[in-house]
Amino acid sequence: MSYYIIDGHCDTVHRFISKAGNYDFTRYNEVGQIDLPRLRKGGVKLQFFALYVESEFIPDGALLRCIQLVDGYYATMDNVKGDMETICNVAQLHQTINSSKAGGLLSVEGGEALEGDLSVLRILFRLGVRSLGLTWNHQNQLAVGVGEGSKGNGLTSFGRAVVKEMNELGMLVDLAHINENGFYEAVALSSKPVIVSHANARAICDHPRNLTDNQLRMLKDNDGIVGLSFYPSFIHRESPSLDSLLDHFVHVAEIAGINHIGFGSDFDGIDEAVKELDDASFFHNLVEGLIGRGFTTEEMKKITSGNYLRILEQVLPAR
Repeated sequence: MSYYIIDGHCDTVHRFISKAGNYDFTRYNEVGQIDLPRLRKGGVKLQFFALYVESEFIPDGALLRCIQLVDGYYATMDNVKGDMETICNVAQLHQTINSSKAGGLLSVEGGEALEGDLSVLRILFRLGVRSLGLTWNHQNQLAVGVGEGSKGNGLTSFGRAVVKEMNELGMLVDLAHINENGFYEAVALSSKPVIVSHANARAICDHPRNLTDNQLRMLKDNDGIVGLSFYPSFIHRESPSLDSLLDHFVHVAEIAGINHIGFGSDFDGIDEAVKELDDASFFHNLVEGLIGRGFTTEEMKKITSGNYLRILEQVLPAR
């Protein structure tokens, strides 16, 4: 049986606006890990596209850089109108899933682009952004990232206002990169399921970007989801492999449950992928590996797409 894929994180939009190289999203490329042909080959039905604002644009210029990335995304999507649809609501989601097209969902990685103003969040929503990661690895006006270690408490007052506004608008709250205090407060505050778009299990690989078992249990209580990442440093400190990535899936299934697992590849944010997961065309190797670990047909439907679909149906606007 074949499964279609929802992938919760990639950094490919930077390639859309880069002046370097000869990248073309519409054809197979020798550079990068995602393009339209490889998404098709990998069975990817919905791809989350992150808008990551680089450190040189922070704090001054974060919003402008974010808008440039939005513009680059839509300019690229205009070239593939017959093949991809930007997903902004549940009706579009169902229409795309049931068609020959694939979908794209816009996400902002890091709240710096908001520049401390909720009106910017609302404008980004109008521009089609449907997910926001509160932090990257450092501290910003919303919360503290994991790169700051134990520094900081939970959310700032602005961070709390952002979570509440996102719940009202119909945007996914993404808690990848946030520190533990911020994670716990955001999960407790959110009235909707949250996502952790790209992270793994800290019990399997002790990396600060991975989730502890307590975090996984709290994610389960929230009915949220973690997209397991293909980033080698999150998989195994010494010998990352497809097999060791499968260990993370098994562990998260044991702690959080099968309803709270998805994919968050981090393609094009990874300098080097693990063998057998080189790019978006290789999802079949992961699917086969999971089946080999004993996941049933119904469980595979949930992991590959069903769990993300459930959360998108709960969070996104109906129309």
